Amino acid sequence: MASFNKVILVGNLTRDPELRYTPKGTAIAKIGLAVNRVWTNEAGEKKEEVTFVDVDIFGRTAENVGQYMRKGRPILIEGRLKLDQWDDKQTGQKRSRLGVVAETVQFLGSQTGGGESGAPAAPRPARPAVSSAPEAIDGDVPPESDDVPF
Repeated sequence: MASFNKVILVGNLTRDPELRYTPKGTAIAKIGLAVNRVWTNEAGEKKEEVTFVDVDIFGRTAENVGQYMRKGRPILIEGRLKLDQWDDKQTGQKRSRLGVVAETVQFLGSQTGGGESGAPAAPRPARPAVSSAPEAIDGDVPPESDDVPF
């Protein structure tokens, strides 16, 4: 039987990350993610639907999320679905929750100190200027070369 479990989500954090460590020292960050869907119905009215997703992040990535991400910041998560099941202590009923275990995380948005993040801005490396076409000498066709810049 074939199976494939992959989730890609882009949304905003609903709360600050909750960072904890296992007894063996593995970092675990728990975040809430709000994913919005906007569409226009047949009557021409704009509609919006928000889906809230709980995400677990492990290891060094969890530490980075705990350090740099804050409520409201945009983030991209690639991961897999995971079903958690437990017995409710108060009612004794079986409970379940579908969540996401992150495999890769990408921070989105600006890296400047502005906004709600409060995280320090990371310096961006300078990009060298690249010419898209060789310069002509005195209006002539540029000399031919075996080195073609792409």
